[in-house]
Amino acid sequence: MDWKTLNDKVIAEFRANGGKVAQFGDLPVVILHTIGTKTGKIREIPLVLIVEEDGEMLLFGSAAGSSSHPQWVHSLRAYPEIDVELGTETFRARISEWPEDKARARVAKQAERSEQFAGYIESAAPREIPVFTVERIPS
Repeated sequence: MDWKTLNDKVIAEFRANGGKVAQFGDLPVVILHTIGTKTGKIREIPLVLIVEEDGEMLLFGSAAGSSSHPQWVHSLRAYPEIDVELGTETFRARISEWPEDKARARVAKQAERSEQFAGYIESAAPREIPVFTVERIPS
């Protein structure tokens, strides 16, 4: 899969439609402005955002079930304060990774909600899918 081409199309659609992307239906999408661990360059990464009932915003490093973590996981671990686009808004955020045991339980809960996500867990195994919280930094 050519992730760059796919991501470029998703980002263009996101920005043209106030944050909506047809292939994701009603699921909210964000664009992370990550910082490359080797290059220091800004990379724009579109991801589905899970918003909990209490408003907590979560990201899953599923990489569509790949056997390795997506590059953005490594970038967030190195540079956890980034800009995030959500809808028509851009804000500064701190991205925090969940501890493995807590992440494992949350990943299992997400798999119960989504058959597609459950498939990602199976194909990624034995890799554990990391979970991150997106927390706005007050301006």
